[in-house]
Amino acid sequence: MPALIWNEIRARATTFARNWRGVTSEQGEAQTFWNEFFQIFGVTRRRVAVFEKHVEKLPEAGNTKNGRIDVFWPGTLLAEHKSAGKDLDGAFKQALDYFAGLKEGEIPRYVVVSDFARFRYYDLDEGTEREFKLADLPKRIHLFGFIAGYQTQRIRDEDPINERAVRVLGDLHDALKQDGYTGEQLEVFLVRLVFCFFADDTGIFNPKDAFLDLIETHTKEDGSDTGGLLAKLFEVLNTPESQRQKALDEDLARFPHVNGRLFEQNLRIPDFNRDMRQQLIACCGINWATISPAIFGAMFQKVIELDARDRRRQLGAHYTSEKNILKLIGPLFLDELRAEFEAIRNDKNRLFAFQKKLRALAFLDPACGCGNFLVVTYRELRRLELDVIRAAQQFGHVAHVFQALQVNVDQFYGIEIEEFPAQIAQVALWLTDHQMNVEAGREFGDYFARIPLETSATIRRGNALRLDWEAFVPPARLSYILGNPPFIGKQHQDAAQKEDLETVTKGIKGAGVLDFVAGWYLKAAHYLAGHNLGRLDRDRKQFQDMRFGKKNSFTGDWLVEAEAADERARAGIRCAFVSTNSITQGEQVGVLWSEMLRLGLHIQFAHRTFKWSNEAPGKAAVHCVIVGFGRTRPAKARLFEYADPAGDAHETAAARINPYLVDAPEVVLPNRREPVCKAPAMVFGSMPNDGGHLLLDDAEKSAFLAEEPGAERWIRPFLGAEEFINGTPRWCFWLKDVEPTALRTLPKVLARVDLVKQHRQASKREATRKLADTPRLFGEDRQPEGSYLLVPSVSSEGRSYIPIGFLPPETIASNAVLTVPDATLYHFGILTSTMHMAWVRYVCGRLESRYRYSAGIVYNNFPWPDAPDDERRSAIEQAAQDVLEARAAHAGSTLADLYDPLAMPDDLRRAHKTLDRAVDAAYQVDGGKRQWADDGQRVAFLFARYQAITSLL
Repeated sequence: MPALIWNEIRARATTFARNWRGVTSEQGEAQTFWNEFFQIFGVTRRRVAVFEKHVEKLPEAGNTKNGRIDVFWPGTLLAEHKSAGKDLDGAFKQALDYFAGLKEGEIPRYVVVSDFARFRYYDLDEGTEREFKLADLPKRIHLFGFIAGYQTQRIRDEDPINERAVRVLGDLHDALKQDGYTGEQLEVFLVRLVFCFFADDTGIFNPKDAFLDLIETHTKEDGSDTGGLLAKLFEVLNTPESQRQKALDEDLARFPHVNGRLFEQNLRIPDFNRDMRQQLIACCGINWATISPAIFGAMFQKVIELDARDRRRQLGAHYTSEKNILKLIGPLFLDELRAEFEAIRNDKNRLFAFQKKLRALAFLDPACGCGNFLVVTYRELRRLELDVIRAAQQFGHVAHVFQALQVNVDQFYGIEIEEFPAQIAQVALWLTDHQMNVEAGREFGDYFARIPLETSATIRRGNALRLDWEAFVPPARLSYILGNPPFIGKQHQDAAQKEDLETVTKGIKGAGVLDFVAGWYLKAAHYLAGHNLGRLDRDRKQFQDMRFGKKNSFTGDWLVEAEAADERARAGIRCAFVSTNSITQGEQVGVLWSEMLRLGLHIQFAHRTFKWSNEAPGKAAVHCVIVGFGRTRPAKARLFEYADPAGDAHETAAARINPYLVDAPEVVLPNRREPVCKAPAMVFGSMPNDGGHLLLDDAEKSAFLAEEPGAERWIRPFLGAEEFINGTPRWCFWLKDVEPTALRTLPKVLARVDLVKQHRQASKREATRKLADTPRLFGEDRQPEGSYLLVPSVSSEGRSYIPIGFLPPETIASNAVLTVPDATLYHFGILTSTMHMAWVRYVCGRLESRYRYSAGIVYNNFPWPDAPDDERRSAIEQAAQDVLEARAAHAGSTLADLYDPLAMPDDLRRAHKTLDRAVDAAYQVDGGKRQWADDGQRVAFLFARYQAITSLL
């Protein structure tokens, strides 16, 4: 398990880079440099690595030279260190020369060379090389995650040919649509063409390129007869060979019967022109045999892009990349199956039982779209089965590989609200099946095609939040639920979507804050918990009819056994969804996960926030999580951390994972009106609701006072989060105490007040229209009468501390900040400590990745220390004062400057460290000495404390 989490590691790397800036001499400093480097990760160097490892280098001129490796971690790392400005290429060559003197098990994966000012990093397994400056170490620190015990999860990037296929198919779609061929006819036509393109490159059509040859040699260059030929071809593909006319053209007769209802529908075929024919031929020119299954989602998005941009957003039609699909299916089931296979691959009986197990698995994607999750899952399952067959060959029981194949597309189920993507999903699974048959044939020297198509996946068109999942797939049949449900936030849901969500949130307090994706979590939870036992209710009624009717010999044992079997089935089903990270942050957690925990669900694995992208042109960039859950609590949960949200995941084991995706007790934080501990109230600042007419920037203020200098008395500083942190001047008219006679002497101010009145009168909200009666006042006045503590509601996640501070009552706090009117130095000290910041990072809401601080979730649920004694309280107050004085010593710097991770002044950093120690001591009033190595440990402690506090309420 890693010693530290990434926030702490990055902070230590920043300190390390600052402390070693300007050091140049290797002699006497290199070993200290590497000792401190290992400490960045909470690792003592001597526990894993040695200095000056003696080795014999390669013989040169008949003599064997000896050498010493500067830093050596057997099997993992070799580091060579030079003085500043020395040749790093030579250092790397020197490092490689040592390999000859190492034993096989000692050969390292990583080689690092450095001259203090530069690092050069080599990953010999991946064949990658990176060079960067010491100052950039905090940005590149994730490269060294192996030192802290993080295991990188590598997933290959997508093949660029996918994007080319989307582009050329989209061009054909656009041309047909612009020519008046639209709607369902166009959609079905394109699905058929995709199948033909694929069949042409994978041996379904024989010989290869038979379809391309048909278009090129049997149609005119002007395209006038292309549509007619395609109509005839589709008819042939839908007709069994035995039922075809003997007079059928030989070049058409060689195409196989496809079936699967793919070519069954009577379709109006479009007319083609010269350009359309050339676009069709360009599509044939793509090598469709190498296309990833993830292409079909991107294809769909491209195809409908010009039709309904807004409709696509409303449907939440985001398409997950193959890379992110693998992030989900690995920990959900694939890693476990792979490990099981490796354990039994040399046991004949268990090997064949394992293959039967693979055949018995069933998967449901209840928001399947074009089937990306299903096709990638099917491909990986088939690859695993292929490994089973390879292993079985050693026992001589596989006479013909295709007779041994058992895994099939009928193990897959999907629900999709739109017709076209449902069709794509069906076809995509067939194409993936054939891809895997081709792969098996390549492996074992034979060819196999499941043509005609007889077995198919079950894709249901319908509204997943209203369908009965149990009637669609009985729990006894299902193994896994997975997918990427629509992300739509509460503010973007239309009336129909809100009604859909209400069907699964009925009775849940505060459900109006939930994103649309929460509906799938709750629907799955009900399925796993057995709260919609429609099938058993029907069975129960049937049993009663049989028992009390004529068939009275029927006993109750059957029902008991049926219910027990149903309970076992539900308990064994596991689920995982890709979601926006909002469902694990802020107010949504208390609403959604209170219900999930009540239903007996536990998080079994999770990916913390990462940057999600899809396969569509103009890829979306959303901050997402993956949450895997079920009714069983795993002995060890799997938690994936991201040092860089756009980078690779690093896995760590967790005792349990709570709804905030941290290794801590399974508790959720309600949106409280008052603090859970004894602490002063926190409230929002004042909201103008003025249409901007009461507000001024610096230039506007100067211009206004030049014309009406008497207004200066009524203009006050006005601070939101942006202005407070960045020192940006902003002003407002504060006319709360102005006398009418004085106001009437200020015509330009009165003109502004009149504009406020007009703005409020034009509002659609009755409450705002009522405010038109008092247009000189802010819409909501919460300005403290005395000095107060200001907390920005949104701030950068890159800072170690959220900048907060005391302000006088003359400075008006906007509704973009929060205020604590009765705060003291003690409260300031606690709120600007590392302990409080750890809490913020894990429980606050996020705006993209920035912190969104809230009173109801973050502040009011924060477990403050028990009332400290005078000595501890005084220590916090003094340390807090020192922080304020350190800030004041840099009067020309903004808070953004002072709290920049790299620019933060040393005296301010020291003051904060002293404050952190004082606050930590306040949490140790029971006499126990606690050490918190990172945010994760602090938050685990705080959640346990929160649990203890709330149990007394």
